[in-house]
Amino acid sequence: MDRFEKLNLGVDGDSITAGNQWSYHVFNELKMKSHHNVAVGSAVWYKRTVDVNGKSVTTQDFGAPDFAGISDGWLPTDDAEEMQKRMNNCAVVHIQRFIAEVESGEHPVPDIFVFAMGTNDDKDHFGDPEKALTGKSLENNDNIDMFTEAGAMRWCIQMIQEKYPECRVFVMTPLQTANPEHNAKTEKQLGIMRRMCQGMSVQMIDCYSNCGICEKFEVLDGEGRYLRDGLHPKENGQQLEGRFAAKEIRNNYF
Repeated sequence: MDRFEKLNLGVDGDSITAGNQWSYHVFNELKMKSHHNVAVGSAVWYKRTVDVNGKSVTTQDFGAPDFAGISDGWLPTDDAEEMQKRMNNCAVVHIQRFIAEVESGEHPVPDIFVFAMGTNDDKDHFGDPEKALTGKSLENNDNIDMFTEAGAMRWCIQMIQEKYPECRVFVMTPLQTANPEHNAKTEKQLGIMRRMCQGMSVQMIDCYSNCGICEKFEVLDGEGRYLRDGLHPKENGQQLEGRFAAKEIRNNYF
């Protein structure tokens, strides 16, 4: 385990990852040097466009002169500025932010980077992984549709790989929830995530199938064995997910 003491951990995700949850347990379990987490609640992988009061609002690039910020809001609203911030809440923008914070010297270059996205992704935005994997370059590549999960995964993973060639990238799947319909969506999603990980030659950490959090013991809108509300892990769930992720990283880092 001593080999991780000099390594820096980078993380992106949604509300299941934001703050000091499972990734903080990985950081502690492996006794890593640093923990740089840009996860934001309600996030998705992909860019989005929405109409608000007749105005079209589209995901901005982080660092754009008029960048509105990022919001984890999810309740209905007609506030165009708030919706702009919500549209900015995606992995593409998070990774732009992560890179900017490293380049500014605020955080170190990552040795290990873990994506933990997908819980909030809509099945209508999954996209075509084979198309998303076409071509070598991210530049001028019309096959990479950043408004789909597959396209955003390609862009985000390759950006980390290009910026930090020595960094090992892992992609964690969403967890099982108390909702069978949500889980059915996730099971379809796993095939896309697996194909993108294969195509980009990165390790997939299958929390859905293997971490021990199971729909049978969770309660819709209530506290179950590991989830506090049928979706978000409580402390023992965060620890369990963190121990599983730490084990997978420990066994597969080289």
